[in-house]
Amino acid sequence: VQLQASGGGLVQAGASLRLSCTASRRTFSNNGVGWFRRAPGKEREFVAAISWKGDLTSYADSVKGRFTISRDNAKNTVYLQMNSLTPEDTAVYYCASARGSIGSSDSSFYNYWGQGTLVTVSS
Repeated sequence: VQLQASGGGLVQAGASLRLSCTASRRTFSNNGVGWFRRAPGKEREFVAAISWKGDLTSYADSVKGRFTISRDNAKNTVYLQMNSLTPEDTAVYYCASARGSIGSSDSSFYNYWGQGTLVTVSS
């Protein structure tokens, strides 16, 4: 199973980006999905998660109100809409498929990880 994260890039502070995470097969059909990020020199941290139905979402406090996670199961894709980006959001963003039907801020809940997409926000 492969997860492909895409949509990263270089933007200025205040801009928006939408990340996408697509599985090579219907891995997401019954699974929660999460987004995590690793900033330079820092540990990986939780960003957002969504249940397989899309009815339950959770966010890190640092992105709440700016980022929105959503999914389109027909397209086997999960999105992360990122608005009002700041330089502190600069990181490699990873998507991951959970073992169960809901997401979690705990990375041990996930058994498949994408390769990451780099987001760089300039001031």
